[in-house]
Amino acid sequence: MKNYVLIYFNNGIRDGVSPEDFKAEWGNWFGGLGDKLVDAGNPFNTGGQAVEKSGVTTIENWPSTGYSIVKAETMDEAVEMAKSCPVLNEPDGAVRVYETMPM
Repeated sequence: MKNYVLIYFNNGIRDGVSPEDFKAEWGNWFGGLGDKLVDAGNPFNTGGQAVEKSGVTTIENWPSTGYSIVKAETMDEAVEMAKSCPVLNEPDGAVRVYETMPM
């Protein structure tokens, strides 16, 4: 099996969802992944910085909001896992999936 990084993007939690409900959605999803969850990861604070040759800027559009690492046989399998991610319940939620490369 290979490791895949799921990177989450979100511009805010939908109206009417309590922090407890939000955490429960994620906990249920992580539990459903079972032994395929390598690292649940962490959410990111706001205020990320983009470092480029031209300088450093604040990330304002499509900020990354967290990550997790899962194991899967194929990219397609990892993508299927991502399709049930709670971030997709949010108005602007998205998940990017990348296969890691052993170094």
